[in-house]
Amino acid sequence: MRLLHTSDWHLGRSFHRVGLLDAQRDFLTHLVATVEEQRIDAVLVAGDVYDRAVPPLAAVELFDDALHRLAALGVPTVMISGNHDSARRLGVASGLIRSAGVHLRTDPAGCGTPVVLHDEHGDVACYGLPYLEPTLTQTTLGAGQRSHEAVLTAAMDRVRADLAGRPADTRSVVLAHAFVTGGRPSDSERDITVGGVESVPAAVFDGVDYAALGHLHGCQTLTPRVRYSGSPLAYSFSESEHRKSMWMIDLDADGEVRAERLDCPVPRPLARLRGTLDDLLTAEAHTRYEDAWVEATLTDAVRPSEPMARLARRFPHVLSLAFDPEGAPDDPHTGYAARVRGRTAQQIAEDFVLHVRGGRAADAHERGLLGDALDAVRARSTETAGSGAAR
Repeated sequence: MRLLHTSDWHLGRSFHRVGLLDAQRDFLTHLVATVEEQRIDAVLVAGDVYDRAVPPLAAVELFDDALHRLAALGVPTVMISGNHDSARRLGVASGLIRSAGVHLRTDPAGCGTPVVLHDEHGDVACYGLPYLEPTLTQTTLGAGQRSHEAVLTAAMDRVRADLAGRPADTRSVVLAHAFVTGGRPSDSERDITVGGVESVPAAVFDGVDYAALGHLHGCQTLTPRVRYSGSPLAYSFSESEHRKSMWMIDLDADGEVRAERLDCPVPRPLARLRGTLDDLLTAEAHTRYEDAWVEATLTDAVRPSEPMARLARRFPHVLSLAFDPEGAPDDPHTGYAARVRGRTAQQIAEDFVLHVRGGRAADAHERGLLGDALDAVRARSTETAGSGAAR
């Protein structure tokens, strides 16, 4: 069976205030063409279909068009909700559109009920594990602890139990949206830390033939059977070195996996440039970046006048400008965004406690209280996003 694994479409997202709907439309056109040209048997979308719980109308229309085009090809699509999606909104009418071959898996309680696909070698049980917020799904899944590893393990226990009751030659695929240990993150993924821990071991997926992962935006292989497809477009300059692609997975009669990367269209390359303003404006080495989206970091000892306007004359698509004077001491007035970049919500909260108490850090009990408070806020946010669909 030939599968196409993709994820993290983030429909409706922009890139530094530049709209990406046209680029997302081009990607979806490319995806549909790939399904037809490569004779794909099923499409797997591992979460974060939308960029936010209440997506703009244009993004919903784009999603609707993509589903119609895939359904017209007669190729089944299995799709889960991610941490950016409202599971309840995405899952509306899922029972109705199932007859068109589009299988939306957004309810954690259904983790152990697969979409059963067929080929000349028999059945392929395809299990959709939507993003599992530990605070909201611990009880539903009967997990022993409130953590990502515990709820995902409980969901996979349901998968393995269902598989055990099927014929021995049944092959298996799991879609999941999680941060798996060994994966390389970028700046554009939302923090999903719970209790100070965000990652789960790849061994959680033992017992299935292929795990199609979503959440991390870089295409990567954790094991031959556990892979991230990554996002089809770059959503931050930290992804400037990514090769955006999808996985074409061939699952043979014995469940062996053969994977091939298929490139996605690039709307415009990214460039991260660093140097003095004069260097960026004159160096021949930068000529190849003149049509790229540019992030420029200026190292001038004295801040130049009108740097953005001057850069834009050579790089008309410059989108981001930062200053990092070489040899300068640490600036106590460095912007808040720069100071917290790359830090989790838990770390930022603990830093705040350290600051306001004059250097006395939070103890273990206090760190636990902070973690509980952050988990409650995340859970409340998820509940609020989902409850709107029922109104």
